[in-house]
Amino acid sequence: MGEPRIRVLGPIGAEIDGTPLRITKPRHREILGLLVAAHGRVVSTDRLVDELWDDPPAGAVGAVRTFVGELRRILEPDRPPRTDPTVLVTVGTGYALRGVSVDLWDVRDDDLTELPFEEFADRPWAQPERARVAALRADAVERAADGGGAEVVPLLEQHVEAHPWRENGWRLLALALYRSERRADALAVLRRARTRLVDELGLDPGPRLADLERDILRDDVPDTGGSLLLRAATAHARSGARAQLESANALLPGLATSGTLGLVREQRLAAIAAAEELGDAELTARIVGGFDVPGIWTRSDDPAQAAALVDAARRLLPAATGRTRARLLATVAMESRGTADRRAEADEAVHLARSLGDPQLLCFALGARWMQCFTATGLARERDAIGAEIVAVATTAELPTFEIHGRLIRLQALCALDDVPAATVEADAVDALAARHERPLASVFTTWFRHTFTDAPVVPPPADDMPGFAHGIAALSDVTTALRAGRPLPDADVGPYEPWVRPLLLARAGRTPEAVAALDAVPDPPHDLLLEAMWCLVARAAGETEHRAAGRRAADALRPAMDERAAGSGVIDLGPVADLLQETP
Repeated sequence: MGEPRIRVLGPIGAEIDGTPLRITKPRHREILGLLVAAHGRVVSTDRLVDELWDDPPAGAVGAVRTFVGELRRILEPDRPPRTDPTVLVTVGTGYALRGVSVDLWDVRDDDLTELPFEEFADRPWAQPERARVAALRADAVERAADGGGAEVVPLLEQHVEAHPWRENGWRLLALALYRSERRADALAVLRRARTRLVDELGLDPGPRLADLERDILRDDVPDTGGSLLLRAATAHARSGARAQLESANALLPGLATSGTLGLVREQRLAAIAAAEELGDAELTARIVGGFDVPGIWTRSDDPAQAAALVDAARRLLPAATGRTRARLLATVAMESRGTADRRAEADEAVHLARSLGDPQLLCFALGARWMQCFTATGLARERDAIGAEIVAVATTAELPTFEIHGRLIRLQALCALDDVPAATVEADAVDALAARHERPLASVFTTWFRHTFTDAPVVPPPADDMPGFAHGIAALSDVTTALRAGRPLPDADVGPYEPWVRPLLLARAGRTPEAVAALDAVPDPPHDLLLEAMWCLVARAAGETEHRAAGRRAADALRPAMDERAAGSGVIDLGPVADLLQETP
């Protein structure tokens, strides 16, 4: 049975493997909401009592324990009697969620439709998360409307009514009206904004609104037609549907490498769906396989979208030939990262790309092969060779995006091979290329490398547009850094890495029986950049609890990597694998 999936955007609910769980009592839903709002942190029994009752009755603590027991049976319907819960766990004098997925925890500002905890909107504990999601949604609306004209006016009218304190919304609405040749209405909006901000909210308007009003009065607003991209899109809109799809698809790779990943993910699926509606299999195949953007992290940002792309590509493969077939095969291998063995598809894509003499296609196919190069531990040298070939091909063909990709692959592999000086050379080259060609996402990985492996006083930037990378990685870094330094381990929300971190945290907390139980149930880690690191955490926990079966599993898995560091991600470092295995029973 899979892990529970909890929904709090809209009505609170939960399901397992698509089957809804019956959470009929409001107290159960509110406790679940409180735990979700804590993002995996512990919520004390005292706080639950305070949040659930304005005037707690005498038996409030006992009632909370009863509610928690009932909720545990709902969330783990198949848990045998007298066994410890693994989802809603007791931690000290409180409770926390473990081993669940939650829509709110994975939320992105490009797919928000509802606010969380709607049933409990007036409860104080729900307010911070509702405000955070509302701000994310407002940011997304303003980004979507930026550069628009008449088509975005209704959206922005609703937006400024809902968020009258957001000056940027008023500015965008005035600009949209001005671009629609409604100059008087644009000026009226700016006057209305000033009235709302000053008279109703007590806020002084910023200089951008005043500058815009002056420019509209002079009929001298810069870039009145919107951005270059918007003007290009408008021109293409006058062409046929097939030409529009081809043109839109050609824009997406550049947007992705420039950092606009949320919008790109949405538009890529929309383009595929539109192509399929046209009934043109060849066009659909070009759309699916035309997104030749390299990936450097082996956990998908959007697993559901990745699965949909793989399904679409596999449907089209039987009739595909030549370049189209190579791109579809590479797409299947790339989007199956960490979830399925697609080495055969990757190898065929590389073979076809070589025979076609297409350097860009070869770089993309080699990247797909690299993505499938995590079937076992100890493959850093193979990955380094792939990265070196991508760099050589990309440099000759003047493909800077792929050169950055190849150098990042080498950086990661060199960390595993314990050659930090050579990895630093690659990081310097990546930063220079990224600055020259405006590839901001590359610096996320080089900064993390310097943060972990050098003495540089740098703080890794946020990577909110890459949830597959960002979720849990900072907390995991805190745990592994403390482990290397011999400090107490922080109990933080490590997200998807929880099953492999939790046994060690329990062991260090002196909760040996729970640590042993967690090791009994620990699954094999995903086949990705953190494969060695996750097995090393299991090995360390097995050593500290003398769990021989888990120790043997970890040792068998890690034996091919005995001459490497558990550092193949270039982000997380647990030191030499051989040293860690010496402590394994």
